[in-house]
Amino acid sequence: MQYPLRLVYILYIIAHYGLDEIALSPFRQRWVRGLLRVMTLGRRLHAPRGQRLRLALERLGPIFVKFGQVLSTRRDLLPPDIADELTLLQDRVAPFDNAHAFRIIESALGRTVGQMFAQIDEHPIASASIAQVYFGRLHDGREVAIKVLRPGMQSVIENDLALMHTLAAWVERLSSDGKRLRPREVVSEFDMYLHDELDLVREAANATQLRRNMQGLNLLIVPEMMWDFCSTQVIVMQRMHGVPIAQVDRLIAAGVDMKRLAVDGVTIFFTQVFRDGFFHADMHPGNILVSTAPETLGRYIALDFGIIGTLSEFDKSYLAQNFLAFFQRDYKRVAELHIESGWVPSQTRVDALEGAVRTVCEPYFDRPLKEISLGQVLLRLFQISKRFQVEIQPQLVLLQKTLLNIEGLGRQLDPDLDLWHTAKPFLERWMNEQVGWRALLQGLKKEAPSYAQLMPEVPRLLHSTLLALSHSSRHGKVQPSHPELVEAIGQLVREQRSQRRWIISVGTVLVLLLGAVVAVGWRLV
Repeated sequence: MQYPLRLVYILYIIAHYGLDEIALSPFRQRWVRGLLRVMTLGRRLHAPRGQRLRLALERLGPIFVKFGQVLSTRRDLLPPDIADELTLLQDRVAPFDNAHAFRIIESALGRTVGQMFAQIDEHPIASASIAQVYFGRLHDGREVAIKVLRPGMQSVIENDLALMHTLAAWVERLSSDGKRLRPREVVSEFDMYLHDELDLVREAANATQLRRNMQGLNLLIVPEMMWDFCSTQVIVMQRMHGVPIAQVDRLIAAGVDMKRLAVDGVTIFFTQVFRDGFFHADMHPGNILVSTAPETLGRYIALDFGIIGTLSEFDKSYLAQNFLAFFQRDYKRVAELHIESGWVPSQTRVDALEGAVRTVCEPYFDRPLKEISLGQVLLRLFQISKRFQVEIQPQLVLLQKTLLNIEGLGRQLDPDLDLWHTAKPFLERWMNEQVGWRALLQGLKKEAPSYAQLMPEVPRLLHSTLLALSHSSRHGKVQPSHPELVEAIGQLVREQRSQRRWIISVGTVLVLLLGAVVAVGWRLV
């Protein structure tokens, strides 16, 4: 379908499903609203608006379905009823021709299917909007899953993205809520996610990093990537065997401890977020299996690594302090953190923001802890932030969406799950590692190579400085004709300050260690 015809079809779907009531009713121009009323004369719309939007996106095809899925994560921009309905979007896409898929595999990897695989299934095990997956076996006996990118996706995506950018520009220009909703920014964010998913090597690299991060935890299994069989269009990975996490009855029958499973899920999430700053951001039930093998019974198995969230040290500290301040009902600190982060205008009154935060948070403390949702609290904070012109960061939106997924999943496994009880010790331990003795030791360890490099230079700098001081005493001042001496003095002062901090830190640690040894000795005596 060519560009103009596609645009006409999109406008028809908008009118047919009454999306003008959702996206176009705020238009300032009367002629726009009048034209839409004429176009939709006699239309009867009984379904809720969120349902109509979901059905329209499904009619428009896989790219719009994917857009709806990403849009559902922007709960800071959408009314709750629409966001809830968009989360129901599923990739129910018919598979493409197997012969075509095998040709893509051979072209991408430069070998015949027979040369690479001892066996490959005739039909895909899964088919989604971007790719489909086959099971197979390598010649060395290893079972694998083969993910193949849909053919012609690049041109289809570019055309539909161009139309989305055009429609977003119209909404922003003509709608009274256009600037607040930031439609062009939302489409640009979707554009980035979609192009990331089109590069399967990126997904393979994400999986490898997550696998490396999780190795010592023994709670999460991530498939190994077969790098000799990976390209931008095809990736081959270790096949995973497990039970879909939504099939609770099968898991119970297999002997899985559901309460332990729920707690482990929370532990995995907070470890990825606060320890690694690198988290799986698409943790819906379709991407999670649970192992029932005796040696790994009850371990999570992660799939589909196209969307990964990352957090900086600043992001992690900001989030941890916000959560801890909330646990302690320190709403003033929550308000101060919002302002210190730079996401709220600096002229914002702390007491006004504190009052708004208290309004959101205080009602939750009248409920049992197991009924409190951290994800919902974070969501409400995002919603009140509109009043104070907070700029919500994309990485935090991904985090909030993932936290909601984890909470919903955890309470499905264990209705009595107390997420706060599980999360609070983790956050307190993390904060202690950032500002306590562990943080000091880690800092010394990190800076040790720099100290080792600088210390041999101290005698030379000292000698240069003494010469400069001697010259200064004879002439009353350091002559401008010797700028290298002035720089030497400045450098020595800087090095002395650095060394002093280092000596004090090391001395403090040694005193503490000596005190610990003496204490142990007294106990033994």
